[in-house]
Amino acid sequence: MFRDKLVMQVLQRYWRWTRSLTLGAQGLVIDDTKRVLLIRHTYRAGWHFPGGGVEKNEALTTALERELAEEAGIVLLEPPELFGMYANFRNFPNDHVAFFIVRSWKQPQAPLPNSEIAEQGFFALDALPEGTHRAVVSRLGEVFHGKTRDPLW
Repeated sequence: MFRDKLVMQVLQRYWRWTRSLTLGAQGLVIDDTKRVLLIRHTYRAGWHFPGGGVEKNEALTTALERELAEEAGIVLLEPPELFGMYANFRNFPNDHVAFFIVRSWKQPQAPLPNSEIAEQGFFALDALPEGTHRAVVSRLGEVFHGKTRDPLW
């Protein structure tokens, strides 16, 4: 497990160093009771939206669909709504995040924890887990409470 975490961290730094621009796709998956899906990774602290990097020759929505399936077993039933594009410069130079809202989906089976995903869960907006990332809290405020959008992730 430690070796997998170390390899992932090294690869992420290499990709960010060798690519002039990186792009990620993350999704706000909302259930029928307005709970939101959050993921806790093995290689970074806190709770985050599911998502990940867009690969070469991959469309944004395809990347999101792939990441949702891999990380949470989520299958899209309708196209997601692009909510906004954010600069992730606080963490990585030249990184951007496409943020989608996912309202129509199913989860045939939640994957078991693995070398990338420690745990996942649906949480009420007033009961987010300890360690929820600042960007998640900001995006939830923008989506659900109409707060001013911050261009930085």
